Amino acid sequence: MFVDSHCHLHFPELAPDLPDILSRMAANQVDHALVVSVDLSHLADLMAVVTPRPNLYASVGVHPDCEGVVEPTVDELVKLARPPKVVAIGETGLDYSRLEEPLEWQRERFRVHIRASRESGLPIIVHMRAATADTLRIMREEGAGEVGGVMHCFTESWEVAEVAMAMNFYISFSGIVTFKNAKALQGVATRVPLDRLLIETDSPYLAPVPVRGHVNDPSKVVHVAEKIAALRGIPVAQVATKSTDNFFRLFNKIQRIVNLT
Repeated sequence: MFVDSHCHLHFPELAPDLPDILSRMAANQVDHALVVSVDLSHLADLMAVVTPRPNLYASVGVHPDCEGVVEPTVDELVKLARPPKVVAIGETGLDYSRLEEPLEWQRERFRVHIRASRESGLPIIVHMRAATADTLRIMREEGAGEVGGVMHCFTESWEVAEVAMAMNFYISFSGIVTFKNAKALQGVATRVPLDRLLIETDSPYLAPVPVRGHVNDPSKVVHVAEKIAALRGIPVAQVATKSTDNFFRLFNKIQRIVNLT
């Protein structure tokens, strides 16, 4: 079976089609998915998606791109993370690709999320874009490795992956790894140890080859696994098993469910 470690099923591109998406997931043996928060104003919508469904889980957090919002405190995030369905903090991190300095508010938000991760004991989901040095520096300074987490939608070098893994983080590959121009990333995907690897869709974005250009959903995470298996010259079942085991090892608040059908 497969697990989508990062998706946004509560987004308007996907929520209206949720019954069909769940059916496609079942048909493709995608048995579980983590629905990731990007802002707290829509957390109720996210929880409405995951709460009645035993194979869907939630995170709580505010994406680094969200400007002009009320900043969460450590205590608020810890409180929001208490329900059984909430298994992670994030997504959080740094993204310098769209915004210009001063961005100290973004760095402080990241620190707050790491502190909430340590306080709650829940792993953290890290978004890193055009901000590698600062992201890794703040992770070190705030002791992010104490709990660990996942470098979501990883697009960095092998050297960056090594640093993150040394801090108790998993490396998650999205549909980007299937793109023709992603040769360097494909090389990283052949080197990350199987016991530190996760797969994701980041849906509704980043649909993988062969469905690139379409709206993405968790049923399509199988294409990510297939590409990684092909790159490594191993059976796709091995990628499925290892990445699924890793998911439950990292997000260990989840009580693993087997044979949902």
